[in-house]
Formats: sequence, structure tokens, C-alpha cells
Amino acid sequence: MHKNDYKIRNYSNVLAEKHGAHGTPQRAKFDEEAYAFYTGQVILDARKSEKMTQQELADKLGVNKSYISKVENGVINPSVGFFYRIMNALGLNVEITKTIG
Repeated sequence: MHKNDYKIRNYSNVLAEKHGAHGTPQRAKFDEEAYAFYTGQVILDARKSEKMTQQELADKLGVNKSYISKVENGVINPSVGFFYRIMNALGLNVEITKTIG
């Protein structure tokens, strides 16, 4: 682990050093946890933007409040289908685009 010496580093190399190279089981586990956290933050931000409580969102989706809390905190990652249901309940659209590169 690097100490905060303010040097510019290639973050891909830092991640590989800490969590394993792409394609390794360790890196796949880290990536899944990172995606779950990111997904949870998107949902949390959208819910707050709509001024909706976790309970209100849970009621719209037919789940309990603790499930919404776990999703927002990245503890669990919802299925793709349920993610779309959440987005719909929050009045959001999901757009998938291809990056050029």
C-alpha cells in the first residue's frame, strides 16, 4: 500500500496491487463489491432526490425496508430485473451506451 506521498500513480496498477489483476478471482470479488456499492449510491441519491423514504420505496416495490437499506449500502446487489423495477419506481430511465475506445 502506498503512503500518501502525493505522487501520481496509475490507478489500475494500484488496484491490481491491492485487489489482484483483472481476471483473477480476488479482482472479480472486489469488482462485484464495488459495483454493488456504486449501484446502492445511485439508488440512494435518486431516492433522496425524489424525497422518498426507504419505507416508501419498499412499499412501492413490495419489499421490506431492510432490503432497500441493504441495497443502498452495497450489502446486496439487486438482480438486473429488480434494478429496473427500482429505477422505474424512482421515475428514472436506464440508458446503455457503447463507449468508443
